[in-house]
Amino acid sequence: QVQLVESGGGLVQPGGSLRLSCAASRIMFRIYAMGWYRQAPGKQRELVAAITSGGMTNYADSVKGRFTISRDNAKSTVYLQINSLKPEDTAVYYCNRDPPFAYWGQGTQVTVSS
Repeated sequence: QVQLVESGGGLVQPGGSLRLSCAASRIMFRIYAMGWYRQAPGKQRELVAAITSGGMTNYADSVKGRFTISRDNAKSTVYLQINSLKPEDTAVYYCNRDPPFAYWGQGTQVTVSS
């Protein structure tokens, strides 16, 4: 079964930055498009950033210019650099294939608050 382990979240002030990491295992990571998703309290999970196997990226309008997704196929890891954080970015962040597998990791909590 696929394993996805997210890390790097935390409590940051508005305007701050974080770098999230997601280590994948038991999948042929390099052939899949990968994405970062987030779920805020009371809201549905949404895809905020995606990267193809070839490295092309796409972002939700709400994060464009602030989030950067990248991948290291040798490490089976996908990253999300988050800059200029806003309170509305508060959510649990998950990585998964794009489109997602049925399995989800535990996610990593990002809280933006002063």
